[in-house]
Order: sequence, then C-alpha cells, then structure tokens
Amino acid sequence: MAKEPNEKNNSELLEEIREDLKEPDMWKVALLNDDYTPRDFVVEILVSVFHKSPIEATKIMLEVHNRGRGMVGIYPYDIGRTKVAQVTLMAREREYPLKCVLERA
Repeated sequence: MAKEPNEKNNSELLEEIREDLKEPDMWKVALLNDDYTPRDFVVEILVSVFHKSPIEATKIMLEVHNRGRGMVGIYPYDIGRTKVAQVTLMAREREYPLKCVLERA
C-alpha cells in the first residue's frame, strides 16, 4: 500500500515573492538646426543612425530646417545617449556643427 503524503507539508503556504519591475524612463532625441550642415547629411544621419525611411528622414529634416529643431525618436536613456554620440561623432568627422540633444520625455 502506498504512503499517503504528509498533510503537514502540503498545508504549508509558500510565500510568493513578486518584484515589480519599473519601465525605464524614456528620453527624446532631437536635432537642432544650424546654418552650415547640409540637408543631405541630416537625411543620411536619420537613415543610418535612426533607421528612418528616406521619406520620413526628409520630413524630419525639413522640420528641423523650418522650426529650428525636430524630434527624431523616443528611447531609453542608454540607447538615446548612444545615438546622440553617434550623430556627434559623424558630424565632427565631416566638420559640421550639427547638434543632437537628449531630453527627458
């Protein structure tokens, strides 16, 4: 005959430990207009760094040109900071004063 399970062990409650994970804070990445950086280079940046389509990149570039700034995307801090650094590096390599900023969303 099989032994019956020990009822004392079955009646113990296991405490459920639940850690609530917080979503990361999001940050806006924006390009700022200047009078020296060519429009084609801004489109190139938007396509290569931010993976925008050429049509979407052109729309953002025109917004930057006409309004003085244009939002490129919203990212977690580390990704946004990396993209700002990539834009700054590419602009400096070609000696353009293009500015890319990170702002809390």
